[in-house]
Amino acid sequence: MNYGRLVGAAAAATFVDSVYGFLVYGMVMKSEFERYPLIYRPEDVGPSYLPLMFAGIFVAMCVVTAIYAKGYEGGSGAVEGARFGVLFGLFAIFFYAGVNYATMNIGRKLAVMYAAAGFVEWILAGVVIGVTYKPAVTASPRRSVGV
Repeated sequence: MNYGRLVGAAAAATFVDSVYGFLVYGMVMKSEFERYPLIYRPEDVGPSYLPLMFAGIFVAMCVVTAIYAKGYEGGSGAVEGARFGVLFGLFAIFFYAGVNYATMNIGRKLAVMYAAAGFVEWILAGVVIGVTYKPAVTASPRRSVGV
């Protein structure tokens, strides 16, 4: 595993995820979040926590990129990344969206929005990781030719 390529792919995924997050969570879902002021930080306080959020996203993307690198099967980066993203997207749906709905006082609409947005988010992150992380080229095993 090449750590420089891993960090580069994680940085690219962090950037794309941050743009996606701003557009989807920060703009499209904003009015739904505002319905739950006891759960989510007010807009005037939230920005002070952004450095911690971005650092957390970057570290998470480093971990996810390392998992991708360990499971890379040698196909097209975009296809491998999309397949990987689908798996993490399903994880996000059933673990985070499901747990949030069960433990937080949020409505079904927000839970479904979380699930859909998280699923797309992880597919997008997977594709970016797959396209930007280039595994080291290794020699392929020789095949013997029949006698």
